Amino acid sequence: MITVRGLTRRFGPVTAIEGLDFELQKGEVVGFLGPNGAGKSTTMRILAGYLPASEGAAVVAGFDVLRQSMEVRKRIGYLPESVPLYSELRVEEMLEFQGRLHGLSRSERRQRIPRVLERAGIADRSRAIIARLSRGQRQRVGFAVALLPDPQVLILDEPTSGLDPLQRLEIRKLLSELAREHTVLLSSHILPEIEAVCPRVIILSHGRIAADGSKDELLQRLGGGSYVRVEAVVGPDVAGALRLLASIRGAGEVRDRGRLGIHHVFDVACVEDLREDIGALAAARKWALRELSWRKPSLEQLFARIALDLPAEPEPQPLASSAPAAQSVGVQVQLPVAPAAKGLTPLSPFEAPQRAPASAAGPSAGPAAGPAASSDATHGPAASKSAGAPRVVYNLNPFDQGASRDLSRPKAIDEPPAQH
Repeated sequence: MITVRGLTRRFGPVTAIEGLDFELQKGEVVGFLGPNGAGKSTTMRILAGYLPASEGAAVVAGFDVLRQSMEVRKRIGYLPESVPLYSELRVEEMLEFQGRLHGLSRSERRQRIPRVLERAGIADRSRAIIARLSRGQRQRVGFAVALLPDPQVLILDEPTSGLDPLQRLEIRKLLSELAREHTVLLSSHILPEIEAVCPRVIILSHGRIAADGSKDELLQRLGGGSYVRVEAVVGPDVAGALRLLASIRGAGEVRDRGRLGIHHVFDVACVEDLREDIGALAAARKWALRELSWRKPSLEQLFARIALDLPAEPEPQPLASSAPAAQSVGVQVQLPVAPAAKGLTPLSPFEAPQRAPASAAGPSAGPAAGPAASSDATHGPAASKSAGAPRVVYNLNPFDQGASRDLSRPKAIDEPPAQH
């Protein structure tokens, strides 16, 4: 229905589009995406006969756009971004005028005008003056004008521009209905709108086609694979956990992302959502889960990468288990040892505190350690290290351990719950 070959348009030294090649089959609905200045509106104006191309050719409904422009215009309905309406006319007068321009007879106009007004959802305002209509109502009048000649092809340039969310939903519903009967080329910045209406997407970048295909094809080919992110306490046998995750039916590559606090992080590549299977495995192995999420690329991310020349999101790097505590666990601080913590052995970021063995000196050794601890706190970390004072990493998450948590003091990582 639409064939474009080598389409190029220059404005002086500026090249708006260059070498565009694409086809739309009868009944196909295609979304035209791209940032401002990518060449979407220029391409649509050429297809509608408003602009001549500098090079290349475009054929609509079997007619050459340049040499048979009037035949093309009889077969298309064009809705530009700014709807060209005569504000002093009433809605039905505007359609009557447009019908005469299209060469429709009086009987044809009487049949089609009420039908397209009803189709566009504006029949109840047929006697209203266009200047008194809201933006959304004027947009609907524009749809009625585009549908009036019963076109084979609809070219819609930003049909929901400037509308509020409710009006966008109404126009989206109308687009879904129109897509069943017409070949549609739809330009929009509203990506959910394109996803809901258009099975196929063409993305322009700097006047060239950067991607062309169905949403699923583009996401699979250019957006990166989908995966399940797992954060769990799996114990010391990390290699065994990797093997178990890889053995799940449907799982692809399992990537070990290292430790994040006391949890281990894995990315399980998969086409289908495997969260139920992984959750069942975690329950059987008694793994404590912190995160189990399904992640897949979106059309928005793909649009940003291709059309805006943004790099792909970097792959998450493995987290070194020897990383400093402040980088490994959400919110942590390193505090000098308080008197209440004197019985604790030195603590690494991922080790549970252990009670030190009783000193041979007995209870009397406790008070003697007090001044030393105070001196370490006074002279800072360097003095604390030189004196061999214990170091405790605290978890300040107030929800850890639920109601049994004593909020009057920080909790050391993996500290056993208080006995009552």
